[in-house]
Amino acid sequence: MLSEQTRYSRLANITKIINTKLELREVLQRVTMAISEEVVQCNSVGIYLPQKDGTFRGFAGKPEVINGITLDTQVIDVEIDLLAKEVIETQKTIYIPDTSKDNRPDPRSVEAFQIKSLLALPIAFGHELFGLVFLFDYGTPMNLTESEIQSVEAYVNMAAVAIQNANNLKQKENLIAEKQLLLNVTRDLSMCSSIEECLDKCFFYLGKVLDRKSIAAYLLDPLENTAIRLTKLSKDCEWTQADWIENLKSIRMDQSFESLMQKVIKTKSVISGPNEESKYLLMIPLVSMGEVLGVIAVVNVEGKANNYDKSQIQLAKSIVDATAPTFSNLLYMDQLENMVEERTSELATANEKVTSVIESITDGFFALNKEWEFIYLNKHQYIPQKKTAEDVLGKNIWNVFPKSVDTVMYKEFHRAMSERVSVHFEYLSTSDDYWYEVVAYPYDEGICCLLKNITEKKKYEQELKRLSNLDLIGQMAAGISHEIRNPMTTVRGFLQLLKKEGEFEKHNGYFNLMIEELDRANSIITEFLSIGNTRTSDLEMLDLNSIIRDITPLIKIDTCNQNKFIQFDMKDIPELLLNPNEIRQLIINLYRNGLEAMSTGKVLSISTYKEDGNCVVLAIRDQGEGISPQTVEKLGTPFYTTKDNGTGLGLGICYAIVARHNAKIEIQTGSEGTTFFVKFDTYIGLR
Repeated sequence: MLSEQTRYSRLANITKIINTKLELREVLQRVTMAISEEVVQCNSVGIYLPQKDGTFRGFAGKPEVINGITLDTQVIDVEIDLLAKEVIETQKTIYIPDTSKDNRPDPRSVEAFQIKSLLALPIAFGHELFGLVFLFDYGTPMNLTESEIQSVEAYVNMAAVAIQNANNLKQKENLIAEKQLLLNVTRDLSMCSSIEECLDKCFFYLGKVLDRKSIAAYLLDPLENTAIRLTKLSKDCEWTQADWIENLKSIRMDQSFESLMQKVIKTKSVISGPNEESKYLLMIPLVSMGEVLGVIAVVNVEGKANNYDKSQIQLAKSIVDATAPTFSNLLYMDQLENMVEERTSELATANEKVTSVIESITDGFFALNKEWEFIYLNKHQYIPQKKTAEDVLGKNIWNVFPKSVDTVMYKEFHRAMSERVSVHFEYLSTSDDYWYEVVAYPYDEGICCLLKNITEKKKYEQELKRLSNLDLIGQMAAGISHEIRNPMTTVRGFLQLLKKEGEFEKHNGYFNLMIEELDRANSIITEFLSIGNTRTSDLEMLDLNSIIRDITPLIKIDTCNQNKFIQFDMKDIPELLLNPNEIRQLIINLYRNGLEAMSTGKVLSISTYKEDGNCVVLAIRDQGEGISPQTVEKLGTPFYTTKDNGTGLGLGICYAIVARHNAKIEIQTGSEGTTFFVKFDTYIGLR
């Protein structure tokens, strides 16, 4: 009776401990102590819990050390220990009163501990096995009664309840931990801004859950869904991508890595050892909205078979599933960014081409917005006061060109802006004295303007107009002179005849004067005919310097007679196509005009030189008072002269000669004197 009360007391105490204590080891130690006190004839009680590799390891017992071997180092291998295997399969208590007559116990343990009798019990709840309990003796059989065995079974049932409670608690804790981990995963993924960062977070949490460092991401090519490539390895992986590929070849697999990868993609399911195609790989599909984006592969580099439990694999899959939407969004964002970059690059290239075209325009170009502010200028646009485009962008045009207000430019630009029509006009800039041809046309809310410098064109037009007048006058001169010469020749002939016949001898002086005046009139007609460009000159290759040397004595006599001085500076120049008589007349007319413009004691300079490689220049410079701008514009006009006794034909003849030699005259004048530049093109001389 006392024994029953004691047993009930122990059971109640263990029940109380189970309900109040959360530490499993302490509860199981109380269970083993109660069993040892209940069955005093046993020498050892041990509780063994299952391991991931299928064995059972000592967890709690009495004594904790047997023959120098600690309980937690004792391992029961069901492949060797047939007794343990049978208990597991049947989940029934087995008592062996004499081990010498039973070969089921592990012979190594029987011999090491001199076990004579053995009691093995399953720790089970329902159909779930939590562990094993072994009672044995040291050399003396326990001789257990049925009542004692039942008592031990009662205590073992209490251990099962304790383990069940502990497992439930652990499951709850694990579930909470998993939920917290997934919350952390979701939070960290939400802060990722790149695919690289997203995969790094995925690898980090997979490594935590699976205790693995070698993790890789294989991603599908978005253009070819069947093409998959190794994209990224985990940061902690000790392999390079080349090492990864090489080491995969050394892992023993029933199927090739590529075929396993394709299977994962096709089935959208996890592949994991040891019961699958590979014992060393865990492959999880990266799936978003039903579309496979890639595969996450985890390799056991130690060459051991994977021993992940279902909860680990499920948690790993949950991590990858949580990664997939973020990865998909970032991938989409990357694709959008790439599209934007490509489009931006295309637009930039197109803009560069447009800008290049505009910048290649050798005329000025600018654009104004509706507030009259510069929004673009090309490099050829002239800006007053040597300002740059950066200085005027965003500035009002009428502040940059203040002198243009109330001009034709101001009025036409306003017409283009307000009426949205194109305008075309010519404009003389007072800031640089250049003529511009301006075209302005509306765009969007502003106007674009193209300014072409036509100053040279204006000069050419003026020259063409003058030459046209000369040509017309020359044609008139040819006709008029022919008509005048005929009667003049007749009159001169009769005068000479009368003179020879002795008539009117007393008036002989008058006859001579009349003949001289007729000759002078004939000379003027000859000069008048030379003005027009109605004849061609016979040109030959000659040295301009030689022509000047031929008339140098004449020039020196003229300057000396007028108490003036002459200077010559003739450089080496190439031969030109020249008419010697006309060039002599040109030089004589120009130097005599220069002498007449100077006072006594002044110096006249005649020089020749080569300019810009393609031009030979004849320069005749006087030290006179200069020529007024109004007079310069009229120089060369027939019968225009500032001399009291001049005919106004000298410079006209010069211009006609220069035109026949395909040359040009430029004039530079000021208070210190005037220089006439006659410029011959050397290319003309080479034809």
